[in-house]
Amino acid sequence: MNQPDETTSARPSRRTFCARAVTLAICGGAMLDACGGSPTSPSNAPALPIVSGTRVSGAITVAIDTSSPLFATGGAALVQTSIGDFLVSRPTQSSFIALTATCTHQACTITGFANQDFVCPCHGSTYDTSGRVLSGPAPAPLQMYPAQFASGILTISA
Repeated sequence: MNQPDETTSARPSRRTFCARAVTLAICGGAMLDACGGSPTSPSNAPALPIVSGTRVSGAITVAIDTSSPLFATGGAALVQTSIGDFLVSRPTQSSFIALTATCTHQACTITGFANQDFVCPCHGSTYDTSGRVLSGPAPAPLQMYPAQFASGILTISA
């Protein structure tokens, strides 16, 4: 008895189906692995330390003492608050920079920090500590908020 030609049959044989499934799995996996080195692939940058902020009359306050990751010059942290998250860095002993922690590419929360740059974990966009895009796919800089420091308290006007 003649069997139907697999190229013209409406239903492929079990052997053909399995062969195609294996090919798809191998090729699909290779394509996903190939994405790993892309500048738009997820990041493996070290996570920022997390600090809590408190909303006080239209502003966010953050206590900074010797145990804070923001105590030393060059420090950075993800400040979590009830109204959203902020990236805070301390470029000099007397100044702080506060930015939105929302990536301008697809609104992921930026949680990484490597080589003094903020790194989005979703697609690898990097920003300098002033919020400027260093590498995409992010299309725009991060929003900056005024920050003032006095008597161990950082106040972010947000």
